[in-house]
Amino acid sequence: MRSSSNLTIGSMVSRDSGGSLVEQIVRSVACRIDDKLLRTGSRMPSIRQFADEQKVSRFTVVEAYDRLVANGYLESRRGSGFFVRERASLLNSGVTDNSNTRNIPTSQQPDVVWLVRNMLRQLPQQKMPGSGLLPHEWLDGELVANGLRAVSRLNQSLLLHYGTQQGFLPFRQQLQLKLAELEIAASPEQIVTTNGVTQALDLVAREFTQPGDTIFVDDPAWFLMFGTFATLGTKVIGIPRLHDGPDVAKLAELAALHKPKLYIIHSVLHNPTSTSLSAAKAFQVLKTAELHDFMIVEDDIYCDMHPGSTVQPATRLSALDQLNRVIYLGGFSKTLAANLRVGFIATSHETAIRLSDRKMLSSLTTNEISERVVHKILSEGHYRKHVDRIRGKLDTARNEVTARVEKLGMKVEYRTPAGMFLWVDTCNDTIALTEKAFEKGFLLAPGSLFSPHQLPSTKMRLNVAAMSDASVWDFLGKELN
Repeated sequence: MRSSSNLTIGSMVSRDSGGSLVEQIVRSVACRIDDKLLRTGSRMPSIRQFADEQKVSRFTVVEAYDRLVANGYLESRRGSGFFVRERASLLNSGVTDNSNTRNIPTSQQPDVVWLVRNMLRQLPQQKMPGSGLLPHEWLDGELVANGLRAVSRLNQSLLLHYGTQQGFLPFRQQLQLKLAELEIAASPEQIVTTNGVTQALDLVAREFTQPGDTIFVDDPAWFLMFGTFATLGTKVIGIPRLHDGPDVAKLAELAALHKPKLYIIHSVLHNPTSTSLSAAKAFQVLKTAELHDFMIVEDDIYCDMHPGSTVQPATRLSALDQLNRVIYLGGFSKTLAANLRVGFIATSHETAIRLSDRKMLSSLTTNEISERVVHKILSEGHYRKHVDRIRGKLDTARNEVTARVEKLGMKVEYRTPAGMFLWVDTCNDTIALTEKAFEKGFLLAPGSLFSPHQLPSTKMRLNVAAMSDASVWDFLGKELN
């Protein structure tokens, strides 16, 4: 939509988002200003025009504009209207940014921070083919809400103290059963709960590495690791990922040269390719790790999106090694609710104690309320049916999206039978494509972000569950043809 000031605003509010209309407008305008989509000095639509375009009351717009003025995003000029204010000079002069979460980007070129920041903005999932989450309507909000209600009825004193250092014991006992189904033997004393897999990776990296040490990752791989490990002063080296796991010859060559301390790997439903490790490759990886004396960290966050070894082969290094040289990571953010932030580490008893102490020193305990909620969902048996439904929807979406992207001329690198991602070759610079998409209100994930080298790439990760918006397909069709 366009105002009389020729300023492109676009839709900013959703009655289904849960936030107030004022908060949605403030957040949307602030994000556009911070990302330089609304330029300094641009005149905002009049209160009346903004209200008509967004289908809200004028009182809502007045309050939103007033908040934006108070936070330094807009300035009011008597008789002329509201204008986008110069933020850089305000921040440099020591004026407080009350949003607490926004920074002026030095460049609009997408990088890891840019992508993660925009993934957290609560945009409609259908507008974020580059995101790593399932659409809200695919998840079961009532399942989580029932768990929360059940926990809220407990003796209040149980909810007011710190959790336990290693994590809620009944939850760890439930995880023991879950891991046993994967043929991984782990007692509750070998399990440490975390605030998602992100904290789990951080704890393990801090325990096993020092500044200057080397960490191996797949290439491509989950991009958030690169920044996390860089802050620890470690060197990150990518191991080429093939259709059945890593290039083991390259792994052995680089291991002899760099003597890594850790190798982070997705054995099952690798992010971003959705490929899984073959049994032959798994044995070779373990053999190389033993020969060159490095630990393996197996990130299995997409575990429950795989139908299981009885349906499709799925080899986990942890099952072969039984947590001697392999540390297993899991969580529920992808299948239950990202906001619960419930993850866990399974490892040897000795390592679990050390990681538990490290967790205590960095964050005391994890959120026992969230752990109780997930425990209730798992223990009552509803979770199995829930993930069965998710897998069914993913199967349908994957087939449909694969056919459509190939019709547009993109190449699907690996045709996998499970998972939520497609790794595609667009034959175009995906950084430039991502910038154009963002101007249209879509979030893509360019391939360069998934490599430690961060070099230009024609590859891109697509979330098959977030490709239902016709305007996304219209955009890709116009840009790629």
